[in-house]
Amino acid sequence: MATTVDAGTRQAAGDQKRRSRGRGVRRPAWLAGAAGWLWLLIVILPIYWIVITSFKTQSNYFQTNPFAPPAEPTLDNYQLVIENDFVRYFVNSVIITLGAVVPAVLVSFMAAYAIVRAGDWWPLRLVNSLFLMGLAIPLQAAIIPVYLIVIRLHLYDTLLAIILPSIAFAIPLSVLVLSNFIRDVPKELFDSMRVDGASEWTTLWRLALPLTRPALVTVSIYDGLAIWNGFLLPLILIQSPSQRPLPLALWSFQGEFSINVPAVLAAVVLTTLPILALYVVGRRQLLSGLTAGFSR
Repeated sequence: MATTVDAGTRQAAGDQKRRSRGRGVRRPAWLAGAAGWLWLLIVILPIYWIVITSFKTQSNYFQTNPFAPPAEPTLDNYQLVIENDFVRYFVNSVIITLGAVVPAVLVSFMAAYAIVRAGDWWPLRLVNSLFLMGLAIPLQAAIIPVYLIVIRLHLYDTLLAIILPSIAFAIPLSVLVLSNFIRDVPKELFDSMRVDGASEWTTLWRLALPLTRPALVTVSIYDGLAIWNGFLLPLILIQSPSQRPLPLALWSFQGEFSINVPAVLAAVVLTTLPILALYVVGRRQLLSGLTAGFSR
């Protein structure tokens, strides 16, 4: 009887500890939720201000409350930006981004596959070390050598002068991410492909490519955002207005419309729209690629 009472007492004490532990876990969740809403408010206020200001006239911008929506929305600012060669700058940015992201992701994917499948072969381990060393070299530290190389190659003031360095600086991180994904693919799948007589090239495209698609999308979006928003390379390597990408053109818009703030913000909105469209299209693959490391 005493044993039964002691067991019941211990069980009640354990239940009470679990309930108290559960209450202790819930309290930080409320704090985290409040902090998340606060951070959302901090982030969304500037975006809200940019969007509503882009629909205001210059006179209304100085006369009304900055956070008040426009009484009479207008598209004149967007028309003004588009009429000042915005489409040309947009096409330049698309060419630079696609011309750099596609080769960088393909080369990184094949390099990551070779590094993972080679195992302990020292030449590829040396190549992997060189890729990792590339992560430690910032663009700002290499801009002068890049400028001199571009001058020697007679590529100055061309879109290729931005594409080639962008590929070089995108490869190291892409190889690191993709190699970790390919390393998580079960080795038995590669062995089964080899037993079936598939070559390494067939295994690369028919097995590794479908299984690492979330990582490829994640790396493509990350590299695309970095190249799309790149400012230093165009600033140093581009001189002609006709070769400017959007970030450099936005800077010139700011100089041209130094007082017309709504026109500058309209250019900002138009520059951001492709990024938002890219996120809407690839958000599922992006989220699955970012969280794959936590679910394995």
